[in-house]
Amino acid sequence: MTHSDDNSGQAVTELYQEALSGRSVFKSVREKVRNIYVELLSATRQISNVNNCVQFPYYHHVFSDEVIGFESQLQYLKNYGDFISIDAAISILNSNSEIEGRYFCLTFDDGLSCCYKYALPVLSKLNIPATFYVVTDFVGKTFGPNSSVTRKTFGYKGIETSIEFMGWQQCREAIGEGVTIGSHTVTHRRLSQLAKKQIIYELEHSKYEIEKNTKQICKHLCAPYGVPELDFDLIGHGELASKLGYKSFATGARGPNRYGQALMALQRDHLLANWSNKQLKYFFSRE
Repeated sequence: MTHSDDNSGQAVTELYQEALSGRSVFKSVREKVRNIYVELLSATRQISNVNNCVQFPYYHHVFSDEVIGFESQLQYLKNYGDFISIDAAISILNSNSEIEGRYFCLTFDDGLSCCYKYALPVLSKLNIPATFYVVTDFVGKTFGPNSSVTRKTFGYKGIETSIEFMGWQQCREAIGEGVTIGSHTVTHRRLSQLAKKQIIYELEHSKYEIEKNTKQICKHLCAPYGVPELDFDLIGHGELASKLGYKSFATGARGPNRYGQALMALQRDHLLANWSNKQLKYFFSRE
């Protein structure tokens, strides 16, 4: 595995609590208040009421101290729908008939090695397919706590350990366990801040690198940061992705995907593996 010059021999982050080590007291308190508020709102919700759709739960990380919560969340969702691959999800959404039933399509952004180490064994155990969106310039690299990639690109400020990304061999092994490798661009830059030539490079070159290293066609793209019209042009960049050969374009906008949903504007629901199932009840009961 290659290492960046920023690594300086630091240990790799394995615990979510390590990733939170630089967080301010204000942010910690705000998150606790938010969690309580969402759990209270969930009391009046019925997750079983939502049907005839494909929903995309997504994570950025599953560290070692999040494995129990992660498995609990997947077991909870399995009570309300079937987990399917992204190719199956696209096929359902692209059909000319109404969706019958409820489906979950699991995705992970960034390609952090913790997802290979800790999420993949759970996926294999529960026989759940997933998609890992990788940032091709970061594949196989480790970035130390003072790296701009660690602090600015991924927001791990104040941690004392390094963040590590899956290597191509791990990507290939994940494919063997039912994982699809998708593109999260070359450098994880906001498409809205780039010129068209740069955007084409981010989409085209990442696709090329994934196909070269996995021997699989890369058909699925996820926009970094994920907010439509702020981080990317939903229509313009979606059309460009389609021209370059992508079959889907995932966003960070919440909500279920129903009959007629644009494949180049997939809605997904972001989760943290340490959230209670009450929070999942709230988000996956929203129409």
